[in-house]
Amino acid sequence: MQEPPNGFLSTPTFGKRHSQAIILCIMMFLAFAIRVSFSVAIVAMTTPSANRNPNIPTYPEWKDKSVALSAFFWGYIIPQLFAGWIAVQYGPKWFLIGCMAVCGGMCIVLPGMAALVGSMGVMASRAIQGFCQGFIVPCVHCAISRWVPPAERSRLATIVYSAGPLGTVTGMLLTGVISASNLGWPMVFYLFGSASILWAIFSAYFSANSPSTHPNISEGERYFIESSLGQSVDKPKPKTPWKAICTSVPVWAILVGHCGNNWGYWTLMTEIPTYMSKVMNFDIKENSVLSALPYLVMWILNFFIGFASDALINRKVLTVGHARKLFNSIGLLIPALSLFFLGVTPGNEPVRAVTLLVIAVGFGSGVYCGFNVNHVDISPIHAGTLMGITNTIANITGIFAPLMVQIIVTDETDATQWKIIFFITAIINVATGLFSNFFASGEVQKWNDSP
Repeated sequence: MQEPPNGFLSTPTFGKRHSQAIILCIMMFLAFAIRVSFSVAIVAMTTPSANRNPNIPTYPEWKDKSVALSAFFWGYIIPQLFAGWIAVQYGPKWFLIGCMAVCGGMCIVLPGMAALVGSMGVMASRAIQGFCQGFIVPCVHCAISRWVPPAERSRLATIVYSAGPLGTVTGMLLTGVISASNLGWPMVFYLFGSASILWAIFSAYFSANSPSTHPNISEGERYFIESSLGQSVDKPKPKTPWKAICTSVPVWAILVGHCGNNWGYWTLMTEIPTYMSKVMNFDIKENSVLSALPYLVMWILNFFIGFASDALINRKVLTVGHARKLFNSIGLLIPALSLFFLGVTPGNEPVRAVTLLVIAVGFGSGVYCGFNVNHVDISPIHAGTLMGITNTIANITGIFAPLMVQIIVTDETDATQWKIIFFITAIINVATGLFSNFFASGEVQKWNDSP
């Protein structure tokens, strides 16, 4: 670490760390829009009456919709573990750029794959998209650990990750509107795929791996970031302490909370549009709006939660560990209660059902200031690797959650079968939330910088 530059008094109110956060924000927005658009588009792809334009192809013969919905996660879990490690070793910038470019390209070719190969072609395209997006969260975590000072960690991390719910909202809304128009559902994939490629080009010019590699950062801001992190992030990294990580109770607390959250999140993310269509009988436009509404509320609550978390920690009202546990409770236990009540809601009460879904998804934003940022708390050096580990295992649930729905929900119009799904998800949320809160820590672990 160099001495502070002459005349150094403060860092800019809006600096390069903020512009990097914005670049990551846009990427998260596009990644989630691509990720969730298929959940709505598949309704139009398999329902001829949902399309205004008779020239738009539909595939009502597909019987493996839930399998297709899970295909994204087949690829998604593969790079998680090594994505975090290589981001720590080589920097996250070019991995993010390459992955978003390829993901965008596969998004553009998806309609053609559907026409030429059928549902198997769509599954292949989605699996490749998932593989590319599997790099995103570990690389973003690595970037945050290099760019964001601890005093701003909850706030900026929440802003970056909150772009995911906003992308979800926009993706669902635009997919519904475009699918119901003369443009048809293929335009959804052309639009988001092209935007993803444009982001990759933009990021190649304006992003950087760390403060010390940014060509235009001020010396004051660079020193502020690196000194607040306690080290220069570009000095040689210690070896990854695999044994210590695997036997660390706080790491297991993060992992269990992550698994529980992902089970509920991806169950609702992939299946809400089908539930809205088949049980609540909403058309494609109403479906997209009401499926997106919970994620709009999540996005709004993200900002309040991020600022509240930083305020509670910086004013020493709560320790870092207690703050993480508080927001874990908000993000896991409140949604569990809401899902329980959703399970006993009859199919002829759509307002009540939508309200409970809004609560279940919206308050799930608490985890962004809970376990989701806890990797950086307990090990700033190995945060990317830790996120890779927990995200790998947690996102296996992304494969099994839609498959569980296909096994249990044999009649998509039967509200009783959906009740079982909601009860199972609620129980998983409670069990994992309690475990995570009991064993979580907000302290940097001894193995963080061990030789």
